[in-house]
Amino acid sequence: MITTDILIVGGGIMGISVARELNARFPDMHITLIEKEPTVACHASGRNSGVLHAGFYYTADSLKARFTAEGNRLLTGYCLEHGLAIDRCGKIVVARDENELKGIFELKQRGDLNGVKLDVIDEKDLAEMEPNAKTFSKALYSPATSVVKPKEVVALMAADLQGRKVNIACNEKFIKREDASTISTNKQKIQYKHLVNAAGLYADKVAHQFGVGEKYTLLPFKGIYMEYKDSLHFQRHIYPVPNLGNPFLGVHFTKTADGKMKIGPTAIPAFWRENYQGFSHFNLGEFLEVISAEARLFCTNAFNFRSLTLQEIRKYSRKYFIRQAASLAKNVDITQFGGYLTPGIRAQLLNTEKMNLVMDFVIEQGEDSTHILNAVSPAFTAAFSFSKYIVDQVERVLWH
Repeated sequence: MITTDILIVGGGIMGISVARELNARFPDMHITLIEKEPTVACHASGRNSGVLHAGFYYTADSLKARFTAEGNRLLTGYCLEHGLAIDRCGKIVVARDENELKGIFELKQRGDLNGVKLDVIDEKDLAEMEPNAKTFSKALYSPATSVVKPKEVVALMAADLQGRKVNIACNEKFIKREDASTISTNKQKIQYKHLVNAAGLYADKVAHQFGVGEKYTLLPFKGIYMEYKDSLHFQRHIYPVPNLGNPFLGVHFTKTADGKMKIGPTAIPAFWRENYQGFSHFNLGEFLEVISAEARLFCTNAFNFRSLTLQEIRKYSRKYFIRQAASLAKNVDITQFGGYLTPGIRAQLLNTEKMNLVMDFVIEQGEDSTHILNAVSPAFTAAFSFSKYIVDQVERVLWH
């Protein structure tokens, strides 16, 4: 058995950011982080688009609104300071019809409330900025949106912690809670003073062992991107106006930090938690659990799940997928669409009492434990700012 002051479960950007913030505040504190994979950022943190969001999608009373703009500024500064790849290209949100035009002004209002710089531009302005983009009357320009290489960012953050009183143990998987201050892994037992659950796709499962978050379960959604080889087609990210009733942003053109371009992502309901491709990581128990929840949602059509599912499944059709992206552009060269890229899984939280998708970040406290239950997009962007808030919660418990 080993002992530690703080035990963090999960080596994605949230777990690493919490370790980083704890070490900055308490350099003599012993911190252990366990990660079940051979390296950090193997799941959502390393499979996301790398876009650093500006923070205008979220209602002003949300944690997402509170932490995204500041997180963008802090993470941008970190990348610039350490010479990491970053393209501060900006983003334009376009409208496809009069109904979506209302969404442009709703997003502008949210951005204003969240302190995010945005400009409403007309078709003439858009033509000068992005000659190939098209919109209905108006568009929304976000200069603060950028893009990084997510695996590179998290790898450096983890490397920065080595040599301090932070032990990052990869290939070590949380198995179960033994008692109020001990857990077992696939290798050993670990005794701690406080545990931080940043387990991403399995955060709800870990939390339930502590009697926390029992009204929540995780519903996985698969995000697929496709390469677009004409990297000069757009100079900025081009996004549609999203359906603000769900947490997904729709198929868009995304620049990458190495100068390439892709379209996506999908938000297709997956069948188990790590259902990336084929039957890899298949788990029968998870399959039955997820299918049961999805069937219930489909039958009741809670939060329009039925129509969302049917629409998203259509994106398995290459032609339909491309058509969704093409609706944002005046011209696209069909021959420039390439292969599918590395898929990701969104660890989306479902409230099983209300039967709706949870839109905001969720943090819940247990006995000597803190649980990050819905660290979905824009958690990567918000990580530095959000982790300060999480460590505030931990500090209050430790010294209450």
